[in-house]
Amino acid sequence: MTTQAVLDLDRPVRLHPLVYLAEGDEVTIGRTDIDSYGIFPADGAAAVRRLADGDTPRQVARWFEQQYGEVLEIAELLAGLAELELVRTSEQDGACPARIRYQRLGRVLFSPPAWAGYAALFGWAVLDLVRQPDLVLSYNQFFFSSYYTVIQLGLLIAAIPLLLLHESFHALAGRRLGVRSSLRLSWRFYFLVLETSLDGLVVVPRRKRYLPILAGILADLLAVAACIVIADLTRHPDGSLSLVGRFLLAVAFAELFRVAWQFFCYLRTDIYVLISTVLGCVDLHTTARRLLSNRLNRLLSRPAVYDEAEFHPVDRRAAGWYCWLLPVGYAFSLVTFVGGALPVIVRMARGVVQRLTTGDGGTSHVVDAVIVTVFTIAQLSLVAGLALRRRIKDRRRSGSYVLG
Repeated sequence: MTTQAVLDLDRPVRLHPLVYLAEGDEVTIGRTDIDSYGIFPADGAAAVRRLADGDTPRQVARWFEQQYGEVLEIAELLAGLAELELVRTSEQDGACPARIRYQRLGRVLFSPPAWAGYAALFGWAVLDLVRQPDLVLSYNQFFFSSYYTVIQLGLLIAAIPLLLLHESFHALAGRRLGVRSSLRLSWRFYFLVLETSLDGLVVVPRRKRYLPILAGILADLLAVAACIVIADLTRHPDGSLSLVGRFLLAVAFAELFRVAWQFFCYLRTDIYVLISTVLGCVDLHTTARRLLSNRLNRLLSRPAVYDEAEFHPVDRRAAGWYCWLLPVGYAFSLVTFVGGALPVIVRMARGVVQRLTTGDGGTSHVVDAVIVTVFTIAQLSLVAGLALRRRIKDRRRSGSYVLG
């Protein structure tokens, strides 16, 4: 839309189909077809609604002054709407929003029959764990083969579809509500992750956001349950676990570790997004870190670094207790690392050193140790490269529904 058309106060402004979500004294307005949203005060949102109903800008400004006793800066309002791409241009006349794909599949995946099936699978897995102690997950099951290359490649290959399953559940839980999604590769702490962006959740009633946020964890737990059940079903006739069963238990152990990672409160995980959504926070993570920094400085008799009056009121209230979950999250991640990952790393490192120095196991095991060493260095380099790239670009977006 041209500047002249925007400033024609006696001509109705053509807006795209808009969605509105009122929460407290603010209203989120935007377009779900391009995921463009803005937060308006309640009186500003009322003015936008009248523009959408066909009133001219001059009529809206006059109504606003009569209704609220204040002058509406209509030109600024129109400029803001244009910047958010909420104003329809002549080139966009007759254009239809693209259909959201897989919306029906999302509804099927989270239908009552599907939930019944999920409950049955969980129940079956729990029954197997009670009846068969060798199915209980531990780090020892990580070593389903004597070849470390087979272990790493096998778990890496298995992780790819499981990561996609996690993100697909996020996306489909959102798409069933008409929310678009996008996928990207990223990192958090020492983990490579995929992230699903569901920015359209900002215009979905809060109680309907919980399932899309938690759907990824549901997918992880379903995968763990399925691995346990199939491992039990594929036993040898003598009752011992088959190679397939041992591999699936290793996959389940790694997947359970990823579920635990969601509770690392110092990261923007799915659990963090859930807490922020339930409390109605804007940027709880940043506020909690800054509040914790101020409190630690006070304990050390140092001046506070951040002005707490500038924090969003909702964030400030929640951060009063949430900030202490940040060190708890670090402690929990340390416990899970020591109890789960470290024993695996130590055992594998000892095995590699022993094979390289003594030739234990023959030539094939020595070659296996060399490949594992190179593969590990490549993995660490990739994580470091992604971490540096993200730090440079500062890709984190406050207030976005980014789920991993």
